[in-house]
Formats: sequence, C-alpha cells, structure tokens
Amino acid sequence: MEFGSVNLRVLVVGCGNMGKSHAMAYHTIDGFEICGIVSTGNSKVIVNEKLGGGYPLFSDFYEALEATKPDAVCISTYPDTHEAFAVKALESGCHVFIEKPLADSVEGAERVAEAARKAGKKLVVGYILRYHPSWEKFIQLSQQMGKPLVMRMNLNQQSHGPKWTVHRNLMKSLSPIVDCAVHYIDVMCQMTRSRPIQVSAIGARLTDEIPEWNYNYGQLQIRFEDGSVGWYEAGWGPMVSETAFFIKDVFGPKGAVSIVAKEASKSGKSDSIDSHTKTESIKVHYADLDKDNEFARADEWVDLKDEPDHQELCNREQRFFLKAIKEDLNLTDATEDAVNSLRIAFACDESVRTGQMVLLKS
Repeated sequence: MEFGSVNLRVLVVGCGNMGKSHAMAYHTIDGFEICGIVSTGNSKVIVNEKLGGGYPLFSDFYEALEATKPDAVCISTYPDTHEAFAVKALESGCHVFIEKPLADSVEGAERVAEAARKAGKKLVVGYILRYHPSWEKFIQLSQQMGKPLVMRMNLNQQSHGPKWTVHRNLMKSLSPIVDCAVHYIDVMCQMTRSRPIQVSAIGARLTDEIPEWNYNYGQLQIRFEDGSVGWYEAGWGPMVSETAFFIKDVFGPKGAVSIVAKEASKSGKSDSIDSHTKTESIKVHYADLDKDNEFARADEWVDLKDEPDHQELCNREQRFFLKAIKEDLNLTDATEDAVNSLRIAFACDESVRTGQMVLLKS
C-alpha cells in the first residue's frame, strides 16, 4: 500500500497505561487512523470514551485482526501474548509497534524479529527513553567521561491500588528486572558502546501474592569488555522503600553525569508513570583538580527546555513509527538491540535463580 495522504489504519491491542497513551497518539497525529480497539476487559470502553467514542471494539485479537484488516498493529498487552500477537500480525501483512519487552523469552523475541524480516514489515519496539531528548543528552555526556564507566541506575516502585494489580499480573510471566531492566541495559550499552561479557544478579520474593518461582525485587550487575560496570535494581510492591528509588548516575575517569529529578523523586511518586521518564535537570561534575587538589571546574547544570511528558513521548514514538513506514527506514540495528537487551536481562534472571554468574556469548 502506498502512503501519501492516505491514513495508516491501526489496530490498538491492549488498553492499559501504554495502550491508552498510544491510542491517544494515533487519535491526534495526522497520518494515523484507529480501525479498532482490543482488550479483554472494560478498558477498551473507557479508552473509546476518552477518545470521543465511535471506534469498533473487540475482546479477541484474532477476530479483530480478521475483521479490521489493519495496515499496522499496536501491541501493549501483557508480555506473554507479545510473541503470538506480533507474529500473527506480521504474517498478516501488518507493520507492528510493540511495547517492551519484545517477547517473554529470547527465542520468542528472535522469532518476532525473523517474522518481521520475512514479511518485509516494520517492527518498532517501545524503548521510550530512546525518544527522550534529556536521556539522549545524558548518554552523550556520559561518553565524555572516559573509560571505564561506572553506571548506577534503579527504578523501585512502591506500588499500590491499580498499579499493584498491574505489577502482580506482570509477575505472572516476568520478573521486574526483566520487564524494566531492558530500558536501562539498552542505555548502558549505548553509553559504553562495548560488549557486555558477564552478568550476576540477586532477587528476593517479598510477598506470597506472586508465583513461587518469581521475585518482586531484583538487582543486576553487568561487566563490559572495556572494563565498564553497571548495576540496576527494580522492586515492585506496597512494601518497597521510596528512599533512593530514583538513581540515574554514571561516572568515569573524567567525572560524573547524573539525572537529578527533583520533583519526580519526591516521596509518593515512585509508581507514577510520568515520573519514570522525567529528568528535570542533568548535573555534570568534572574530576579535574588544581595544584592544591581542589576541583578546578565548577559543577554544571544542564536544564533542557524540551522536557516531554509521558504522552508526548508516546507521540514521538508513534511519529517515528509512521516515519519508519513511510520512508522505509532500516530498523535492523534497533531490532537487534531490543533482542540483545532482552537476552542480557534473561541472563540476569538466570543468575538470580541459579545463584551463579552468567557469561554472555559473543
């Protein structure tokens, strides 16, 4: 199909936090047209009403795909459906935007990537931080700090109410460090531009409300070929502490770069979707010393005026999706990055379960 002034018809699958935001993006961006909304529960009705109503609603993905015959499918369901839905959509001739993680196994992610290649369709994975100008700046500044780098990041969420329900549902198939860590592993790989060679991780199961095999707190460590190291931790649940829940920090021989989210890191905001991407300020510290071993350069603050909220970040993701389709962009490297970050996250999961360090294959 040639896309000029013709809108791209999108089937929206999943109406939680991300699906709702992507639906709003499709509703407001020129070039898209929603042809159906899918969810198993009542969320599709709520989203439809928020968008002004009138969109066809479905409870079954496969029925919706057959009935609407879309040009593209947006998948924001729980991870255990990602592979099956994405492969079916691609085999049906649709482009696919899919929330991270790409699948609930490395093999599944590879099958989705292969299905996209075979179908000749675009596959965009929702790594939202790649569309955030402040995170792009954070990565750029980190690369000026020399090697090796020490990267410290976390996102602990003191979740309750509906958010705890979402987290419990997610933990039926994935651990927090697999679901969340893919973002930050991706960032670390961009910062170092080096190959990760080994991982180790620990985890703790702090509630009986999740499967016996899973854990709701995890911390991972990655060692890179260039000597860089990084850690990331994620905890979900009403028992999680909000002290130091938001750390985004990197330092090397030449100094340090830190995201300082003054508002987003305040107590009571750890499970707020908007606060997860908010940067507000970037602090740059230089290690240069004078003859008295005192700092030769003052710390600098980078306050970027372009600070998109969660909805605007989703809008930017979808504008990129549209651009990738219209301009036939090569997404091979981005897809490989998505599969690799998932491979590293699952290696961390293996380390939690076995208590052993895991070596990563080259």
